Amino acid sequence: MLTHGLERTVRYLRERGVRITPQRQAILEYLDQTDSHPTAETIHKWLSSRMKGISLATVYNILHLYRDLGIVMELSYGDMSSRYDGNFVNHYHITCRDCGGVFDYHRDLVDGIEERAERDTGFKDVIHRVEFVGVCPGCQTEKKGAN
Repeated sequence: MLTHGLERTVRYLRERGVRITPQRQAILEYLDQTDSHPTAETIHKWLSSRMKGISLATVYNILHLYRDLGIVMELSYGDMSSRYDGNFVNHYHITCRDCGGVFDYHRDLVDGIEERAERDTGFKDVIHRVEFVGVCPGCQTEKKGAN
């Protein structure tokens, strides 16, 4: 879901001079209607069934624009496929090591850790990322059924 909802996000983009093309609108609608953390390929597949001729490069370009404007978070993982999260409020994620699903995990963040890291290292604009990994309930159920 988009942090500030669809209408407010569109207004935010227009205020910054971003033209809302049908492709950009469709991607916003997709992100606003999902709690999943889709890849660009997933969004492209969904969009291709509704919009003929849209390229994967266009989807990536739109997602990178949204990332740069602070509308989506790009979640990069070791498998080289980024996932996108329309909930830009800082929160943790937990990944299923069996199916690869990424889920929100809302807990209090470690207060002040970014500022301390900046002070200790001289870095600027520091964020932190903690990765939780486990086996999701769906995969646990599948394993039980297979045994």
